[in-house]
Amino acid sequence: MRTSDFEYNLPENAIAQEPWPVRDECKLLIMDRRTGALEDRIFRDIVNYLEPGDVLVANETRVLPARLLGFKRGTGGAAEVFLLREVLGREAHTAHSAIWEVLVRPGKRLKPGAIVDFFGETAQTPTVQVAKDIEPLSGQADEEPILSAEILDFKDSSKGERIVRLTTPLASLDEAMHAVGHTPLPPYIHDYAGDEEMYQTVYSKRETSAAAPTAGLHFTPELIAQLQETGVVWKTVELQVGIDTFRIVEEDDPADHAMHTETYSVPQGVVDACNAAHAAGKRVIAVGTTSVRSLESAWDAAQGKLLARNNDSTQLFLTPGSEFHVVDGIITNFHVPRSTLMMLVSAFSTRDHIMAAYEHALASGYRFLSFGDAMFIC
Repeated sequence: MRTSDFEYNLPENAIAQEPWPVRDECKLLIMDRRTGALEDRIFRDIVNYLEPGDVLVANETRVLPARLLGFKRGTGGAAEVFLLREVLGREAHTAHSAIWEVLVRPGKRLKPGAIVDFFGETAQTPTVQVAKDIEPLSGQADEEPILSAEILDFKDSSKGERIVRLTTPLASLDEAMHAVGHTPLPPYIHDYAGDEEMYQTVYSKRETSAAAPTAGLHFTPELIAQLQETGVVWKTVELQVGIDTFRIVEEDDPADHAMHTETYSVPQGVVDACNAAHAAGKRVIAVGTTSVRSLESAWDAAQGKLLARNNDSTQLFLTPGSEFHVVDGIITNFHVPRSTLMMLVSAFSTRDHIMAAYEHALASGYRFLSFGDAMFIC
């Protein structure tokens, strides 16, 4: 197996630049994981492919307003700080201060000791993606910043990663982040100016992620209620999605790829529902690859069963040949070439079936990636 095995030609015009206006009216490609047989549907038709007693498991994480645009103190130069994850245990978290791992730009000018300030006007700046140049911002010379980030240390200087101390004079850091932060969009979505809530699932709860679990974007409250009325069980886990989810595998041999670490939780109620479904001959359907990784990470090989987890970490990398112990079906979007997500869905079916399905989807006008259409591998 080589990383190039998961390469395919993804035209720029196939990458969805905005969500479908009605979440559950996007396209849905049904694929039999064993035979590769395909059916074209719309997403709300998913009700016809689920049975009473089947369990849907979704990732309830919500995207942080993680993208902060500000100014380097002392020079007024434009700077960006992208929140990745809070560092627990290094210093006590208070209402006004916390330690975070972040990405910064421009990295050469943001070394330990530098401070970046964020002001209210920053929140009105149009969203600019991580891959683009930082737009210049007008400074506020005499205004007190709403939020400040002091660079404490390098995390990975080659990737622009830093450890920072966030502080605010407001009542809480949460209030400050929402006053100046933007919901981050993937680097392949350009100039989206619509409702940022469309990049959140309708069932999202705690803000813990730098990216959305996008397979869940297609569900509406009405569709979830309809599924539950038919006897489908709806459950949620939490996996804190990191920015590494957008990165492709650079190594020629996937075995050499260092999988990023993410924090996840699987409540006991999810374990009980999955066990009951399998005992009754029903299926566990993961909504998205993050739900797959949560459930399969929670499988205890030594005990041969699914266990509840609370804020555990996972680096699970599912590739062809990997065994699935919990998941019987996956609702997912269409993924970036050469990505760990392409390898995961290929592991659940076969590489040839997935590549044939993607070829069909491209020829049939399906929309790809985060704002794109959906696929049900069953």
